[in-house]
Amino acid sequence: MERKRRLIGLHLPSAPLEVREGIEAAMAGERLTPAQGLALYRYASPPLLSLAASYTRLRLNGLSTYYNRNGHIEPTNLCRYQCSFCSFRKERGHPEAWELTLEQIASKARKLQEEGNTEVHITGGVHPEWTFHHVVELLQTVRQAAPRLHIKAFSAVELVPLVRDANLSLDVALAQLQAAGLDSIPGGGAEIFAEEVRQQICPEKCTAQQWLEVHWQAHRLGMRSNATMLFGHIEGYADRVDHLEQLRRLQDETGGFNCFIPLKFRAAGNRLGVRGEVSTLEVLRNYAVCRLYLDNIQHLKGYWPMLGKRNIPLALAYGVDDLDGTIGDSTRIYSMAGVEDQQPTATVSELRQIVLDAGYTPLERDSLYQAV
Repeated sequence: MERKRRLIGLHLPSAPLEVREGIEAAMAGERLTPAQGLALYRYASPPLLSLAASYTRLRLNGLSTYYNRNGHIEPTNLCRYQCSFCSFRKERGHPEAWELTLEQIASKARKLQEEGNTEVHITGGVHPEWTFHHVVELLQTVRQAAPRLHIKAFSAVELVPLVRDANLSLDVALAQLQAAGLDSIPGGGAEIFAEEVRQQICPEKCTAQQWLEVHWQAHRLGMRSNATMLFGHIEGYADRVDHLEQLRRLQDETGGFNCFIPLKFRAAGNRLGVRGEVSTLEVLRNYAVCRLYLDNIQHLKGYWPMLGKRNIPLALAYGVDDLDGTIGDSTRIYSMAGVEDQQPTATVSELRQIVLDAGYTPLERDSLYQAV
């Protein structure tokens, strides 16, 4: 392996030892240690991270940069939880609160299919009165209304309390959801796995272990899922590395994660917002380290409604190979927290042109990363 590292031809005399070791290991296709990951977060320069992350993304995905035709359905923003970082949740009776009926959900799904989308992403608040049966019925409604759409629905955070209240085992519950139409699970709700951080920002939510268990069971049933990390609030670099390490271990075991999605904390309209937001440079640093550390998750998504379209080229230079999709102004989770593009919608031609202008190859995909 030392010969392989020498062939890369890096000369980094001024970089700290653990940074040099981490960069050399990543570019040789070796696995980073937690100590190396932490060193990259703390000490690696942005140009060096961009070089290593770009090299790694080219090795994994070539020049291909993925997008899909998708839309969101957010059934409600009523929620039993009161997370300090959340701008989406509203109390019943608030002028910005909503609760869609099954008929409204069916209409939205039908329209998404008619518009040529291939995926519907369903997630929202953890409704205080919903039962497991309601979720099953919702999935059946969407499947009947739009049989050609891939249904990616209900994060682990939404599922855990419903399954518990129904007194079902997780494997049985997921099998029932799969039979009702569920194709894959989104990665939301992971936040940061470190328990001391979760106790401060989302103490009512499921634990990190419960989140991981939902995805492990889903993978056992043949479902794919995504994984996220909410960063830029009160967590430290060591917490981020721990989060990545736990995801990497689960992926080693199941291979069921399609992609990883780092999500920047946005400060508008929530209790944690007094802390402000991290810079775009910190977002790029995080992309690069995630790309280098997660050697077994092929795709790194730069969720463009979080980034803003003008920052997509920068993200592509720090290891990102997937942009998410067209979305069609169908989600309010980020726009309610304060973003650059207040109407999250993009045309296929717009996404393709951004990718081409950055020197990469746009590739339309389905929900499982097969080329369309």
